Amino acid sequence: MEIKLLSKLSRDYVEQLLSGIPFFKLVKQQDAWQFELLLQSSRIVTYAPGEIVLQRGDSDQWLFFLLKGRLAVYADDPLKAELINYVTPGEVFGDLAQLMGQPRTATILAEPGSRESIVLATDASIFGDITSTRPITVQTKLAYYRNTVHNLRWKLEVYRSQHLQHPLANKHRQVKLYTGVKDTVDELRALYEQAQALAALLLEWNREFGALSMESPPPQDVYNL
Repeated sequence: MEIKLLSKLSRDYVEQLLSGIPFFKLVKQQDAWQFELLLQSSRIVTYAPGEIVLQRGDSDQWLFFLLKGRLAVYADDPLKAELINYVTPGEVFGDLAQLMGQPRTATILAEPGSRESIVLATDASIFGDITSTRPITVQTKLAYYRNTVHNLRWKLEVYRSQHLQHPLANKHRQVKLYTGVKDTVDELRALYEQAQALAALLLEWNREFGALSMESPPPQDVYNL
């Protein structure tokens, strides 16, 4: 594992790496200063094939975005557990633990036998309380939680499409959408509550299908850790 501060890297290189991350791309367009604050709270981490990126049961404040390579996800010890899923470039991971305030629910490795994997790690504590406006503004938080809710609903739809008769199949559709005034603290609170409710449902799916063997694997791209 090699950790590099963004300030030590070429700005062109950093922006090229982040161009595939929708949240960072949007924040850069909306507010250059907010983009700089996020960069100051982030670092680039490079993993060799087979290195552990996250360990089930660990607790920390980091949120992750895969920039390059591929990561392998296991429900538990990779030596004992079956491979569940892969994380591919552009995906966020580690967000479920942050939303639910709990330890990591899976172990993930830089895929063995592949080239290096490059990850952006952002200290999620910079977001502070959901309604605080410093240093991260409500507008930036809205961008993050809109993206989070969209991604969680999509992942839950993937599960639903492959398991239409499952008791959990339609529960995420019962989580109400926000219909009030946009770009407000009220919308932010509603998005945060939606994200927590959807994250709890995704963890239910993950717990159930993470216990299955590879003879009956879960859908791809659903394990957020």
